[in-house]
Amino acid sequence: MNYKKRVEEFATTATALEQKYNRFSIIRLLSFIVGIAVIILAFTYSALVGCLVLFSLLLAFAKFIFWHQQILKEKEHYEALTAINQAEIDIANGNYSTFPNGKRYLDLSHPYAIDLDIFGDYSIFQYFNRTATNIGQKTFANYLLSPAEKSEILARQAAGKDLKNRLEWRQNFQAIGHNSEENEDDIRRLLNWLNDEPILLNNKVLRLLKVGLPLIFLASVATIYFGIPYQFSIMVFFLNLFVLGRKLKQVNDTHEKTSKAADILGNYARLIEHIEKEDFEAQKLKALKQRLFISDRSASKSMNSLAFIIHQLNARFNIFAIVLNGAFLWDWHWILKLEKWKAEMQTKLPEWFDVLQEFDAMITLGTWQYNHDDWSMPTIDEEFTGLEGIELGHPLIHKNKRVTNDLIVPNSGHIKLITGSNMAGKSTYLRTVGLNIVFAMMGSPVCAKSLRLPILTVNTSMRTQDVLHESTSSFYAELKRLKTIIDSVENGEKVFFLLDEILKGTNSRDRHTGSRALIEQLIKSKGMG
Repeated sequence: MNYKKRVEEFATTATALEQKYNRFSIIRLLSFIVGIAVIILAFTYSALVGCLVLFSLLLAFAKFIFWHQQILKEKEHYEALTAINQAEIDIANGNYSTFPNGKRYLDLSHPYAIDLDIFGDYSIFQYFNRTATNIGQKTFANYLLSPAEKSEILARQAAGKDLKNRLEWRQNFQAIGHNSEENEDDIRRLLNWLNDEPILLNNKVLRLLKVGLPLIFLASVATIYFGIPYQFSIMVFFLNLFVLGRKLKQVNDTHEKTSKAADILGNYARLIEHIEKEDFEAQKLKALKQRLFISDRSASKSMNSLAFIIHQLNARFNIFAIVLNGAFLWDWHWILKLEKWKAEMQTKLPEWFDVLQEFDAMITLGTWQYNHDDWSMPTIDEEFTGLEGIELGHPLIHKNKRVTNDLIVPNSGHIKLITGSNMAGKSTYLRTVGLNIVFAMMGSPVCAKSLRLPILTVNTSMRTQDVLHESTSSFYAELKRLKTIIDSVENGEKVFFLLDEILKGTNSRDRHTGSRALIEQLIKSKGMG
């Protein structure tokens, strides 16, 4: 891996850009002072020359400010790239406790999430997650929780291989989304707004008032020059506010649902634009990218357009918005633009979010392949009813300390019984097997020399604990989990179960008898584990 070298290069570039930005900050200040002097001098010569110089200098200064801000954004981008590569170094060294642990995705009733340390501190999610958005993070969590169909597994394997070789593109994607603030509730409210009835779009009277009332106000202001009392303009101003008030509740509701989504949409648009500009080889990535285009219009441009409209509507937060509304019915102007956008793109926005979150999750798979090129891609064989794993290792144990083991289960109805002294690694071995099956079912490489298996669902009973809100003891909780496993096996589901110290809540004699009966029943039902 060349992460250390990249940290040094990106940090050097970021420092150089910061110095450049600071130098031009001084030049910007001096230019402003000199520009004021030149404008004053031009106006002393003539009003026409003064106006021409004022306009020219304002235009030039605006371009200078834009260019200056671009330097700042570029500096921040390289700082993000530095942080991303430093994070890879930290994770490789086992320092990843500060990263998101995904605990909010943990379902206590899930068949294996607790026992296999999928979420939480020092978990699989915390170690492997590289997503740049909340929606991508949720999708990656679903990858870990739900085995995919064979076709989807193979598609993700190919997509991960494609993204593995696009280090620059992957990390630039991560840098664009680095430190972005997202709130799932804001996205949820925005999507709910898509289903709301329009306020102005289908109301011809309101649309006519939206155009007519501002024109009347402007005409009333113009008539002051001809001696008409200014009080008439004030009356029109308050009339406009009164008319706006008739739909204020609906406008407030629309604004409440959309206002906080503007920055999120802007960030998503930049990420989607990054996808649109890349040519992929994997069919899944090509198909996802194709969904971002409607004729000659791209999703990023449409999303930027929506973000701009919301930003303009957010002028309502400013105290001077009352002037804009009284004079020009500002709220209605941008509400109508919102509704026109929705009428055209209502079904597309959720689809673009789906594309973005899939790409985001698969970038984690690509990074996974890049960081673990000594791992292998599993073979999904639907005709094979057993499991063959060679040199299976636990992914969270450093390869220099990792102990690998083989596991050959020739067919269903075959159970391995593992014994040994305390702290010999039995539970770690069980988790090793379970995690590698989970990895195989999500379309990622596995920590093994090779792994051959059919589509399997992992089901575990390892860490049963008291459930106080259900008044359930750990022993009863274990019985419920074992009953679930038995039912799954007897229903013909393709389950690979992992049981650790069965019936540990009872005495040794009953435990031995119960364990034997359970094993015999699972073998009879063609269980595997």
